[in-house]
Amino acid sequence: MSKLFLVSVTKKLDHLKAMAEQDIEHAEELLEKALENPLNLGEGKLEGTKDNNIYYYLGIVKEQLGKEEAEECFRKAELGVDEPAGAMYYYDQPADMILYKGFANRKLGNTKAASACFNKLMDYGERHLYDEMKNDFFAVSLPDFLIFEDDMQRKNKAHCHYLMGLANMGIGDKEEAKRQFEKALSYDYNHQNCRIYMKMTE
Repeated sequence: MSKLFLVSVTKKLDHLKAMAEQDIEHAEELLEKALENPLNLGEGKLEGTKDNNIYYYLGIVKEQLGKEEAEECFRKAELGVDEPAGAMYYYDQPADMILYKGFANRKLGNTKAASACFNKLMDYGERHLYDEMKNDFFAVSLPDFLIFEDDMQRKNKAHCHYLMGLANMGIGDKEEAKRQFEKALSYDYNHQNCRIYMKMTE
């Protein structure tokens, strides 16, 4: 797991805590810092990273503070692809960025575009849940050291339930979202994003 990923998880939890405590100015400060990579990490963001989640929450806090930049943040949050990818390669756009792309579209009044984002997450999860996964022995970008084929099947099922959980968060069904995240964790106990989003359903 990369240092950059661990930092991003910590930042995500910090600004949500500040928002929950109505410390909006502190949340704004944390989110703006989250857009900068600490120099001491020795690594940067992958090409194509859009930071949809950060810009969405930044739009929310700027909106609450009455700042005009809120709409600009939402417009940045709705950029990027809206087609989910599999769980196998680390350079694919994280699936939760599609969730925030949908949220941002909803804030901008683009309800059809928002629904399309959530529907694509659900559709991918349902269509690929029972896929037979095969190992690509020549791949150089696998996120984990995968040897046994059963690991790949379980990871795929976890990923699909995770996507369906995100889709249900998008449409506002937190109870079903939590159920899907729990299913994902039954296949991959260490799925960090599942645990983060499951907390957000509470």
